[in-house]
Order: sequence, then C-alpha cells, then structure tokens
Amino acid sequence: MTIPVTMGLNVPGREIGEIVGVARGSVVKARFFVRDIFASLRNIVGGEVNEYSELLEESRSEAYARMLENAQSMGADAIICFRFSTSAIMEGSSEILAYGTAVKLK
Repeated sequence: MTIPVTMGLNVPGREIGEIVGVARGSVVKARFFVRDIFASLRNIVGGEVNEYSELLEESRSEAYARMLENAQSMGADAIICFRFSTSAIMEGSSEILAYGTAVKLK
C-alpha cells in the first residue's frame, strides 16, 4: 500500500491526528567511468547528459522508496512537507535524501 505524500502542510480532505517523526530515505551513488566517457562526449556536442539524468532519477526513486518504508515502519499513514536534498560525499559520488514529516491521520 502506498501512503499519501505531499509537499504541503496537510493531506487534502484529511485531518492530522499525530506527528510520528521524520521519515527519511537516502542513497549514495557513485559515477561509473563508462557513463563518464559517454557524458564527456555528450558534453562536447551539447545537449542533455542522459547518463547522469538517468543516474539521478534512479537515485531519487530509491531514496523515495526507502523513505516510504521508513514511514510505514513507524506506523505512519501519510508524509507531509516532503523534500529531496542532495550533497556531495566525495568527488564522483553524491547522497540523495528524501525526507518528510510522518503523520497518522484521524
């Protein structure tokens, strides 16, 4: 079962009964030299660097799924104030963090 996730302060049509805590999911991904080669070539001719776009989309999806699992393990019915964040861990790798406020609905 997928729980509602919103960037807003509430779930439309529902009342928040209790704040459970912060739900979070993160993933750290490193670039892969084969992707870097293709990305470098694409950078020369211009346009979207699909290799990195796909890597970031995979990372966001994994972090989001982990956040949902974390919220459900806390007994949450929904997540409000959802956000993504990213940070560099070291050269060539980044952390993608998905987080929000896990709540129980009335």
